[in-house]
Amino acid sequence: MEPRDLSSHTVYRAGRGVEEVARDLGLDPDSLVKLSSNENPFGPSPAAAEAVRDHADRVHRYPKTAHVDLTEKLADRHGLAPEQVWLTPSADAALDYLARAVIEPGQRVLAPTPGFAYYPMSARYHHGEVDDYVLSKADGFAQTPETVLDAYDGHRVVYVTSPHNPTGSEMRVEDLLTVAEETDEETLVVYDEAYIHFTDSPSAIGVVTERDDVAVVRTFSKAYGLAGLRLGYAAVPESWADAYARINTPFAVTEPTLRAGLAALDDEDHVERTVEAVEWSREHLQGGLDARTYGSGGNFVLAEVGDATAVAEATQRRGVIVRDCSGFGLPECIRVTCGTREETERAVETINEVLAEVSVA
Repeated sequence: MEPRDLSSHTVYRAGRGVEEVARDLGLDPDSLVKLSSNENPFGPSPAAAEAVRDHADRVHRYPKTAHVDLTEKLADRHGLAPEQVWLTPSADAALDYLARAVIEPGQRVLAPTPGFAYYPMSARYHHGEVDDYVLSKADGFAQTPETVLDAYDGHRVVYVTSPHNPTGSEMRVEDLLTVAEETDEETLVVYDEAYIHFTDSPSAIGVVTERDDVAVVRTFSKAYGLAGLRLGYAAVPESWADAYARINTPFAVTEPTLRAGLAALDDEDHVERTVEAVEWSREHLQGGLDARTYGSGGNFVLAEVGDATAVAEATQRRGVIVRDCSGFGLPECIRVTCGTREETERAVETINEVLAEVSVA
């Protein structure tokens, strides 16, 4: 037998890892700086790491209590009922859970381009069909209601990312409300806040207490530094309470992950340190790179460098791994994650050296 026809499905290409690059180039992994995956350069909260160790001997039990504890903690933090918090093994899984809950086979969704590849991937996994709305480089990738609504035609789901990956642009909460108000009652607007900690803009989570057609997605991978554990959640309207139990994979989030999430929420100093470092790094990248950069509310900066593949490969050979954005439909751009001061300074110096050589050639 053969699997079903997957020809319309794209492959998600993650940023290359340190070990992978070191092996390919014959370099010492400790000499490399990875700034390609928007990870936290300081790692997880020490309290989260300790929580994983402390609960490692409990992994023979299903994580019932920890799941309830983290759900209630998040609900209390956001002023929601516990039923409005859907814990998931990553924000990507939160997108899957929402797709399971609302998409019927053949229904259409609307996703941004450039944008996070998993929006269309998740929709197609659930037998949806995908259209896109374009964020224009000429407009600085501005996210306005008109940008979305001009492409809207009764879609079942509309995806919005703020701050947006890979450009860093944002959609204001009031503009999100305009999109929700101007789309059909049976259209769900999914507002992805993976990078919300790195911007001064307010969260949209409160919107789910007012409307039944908006869901907000969050992750623990970025500011909390738990990318390797895979933890996310969706904040949904209260009327959706019954849906989670019907579409949730049994005990999907592991005991160590839940315990790490609980500890990470309490370590506000770690998040504050991370955010402060990102603000400095972002400013240094935008001011120091010899390339056009775009305003960013995320923990990364998009830079226009000409031939992104050539520049990314050249910087990688020099030990700095950045993201070639050709896969986002931006073959002239690289995305640089905000690192520590030392990592950021090295990235700016290395990228500028490569750009100087490219321009001379």
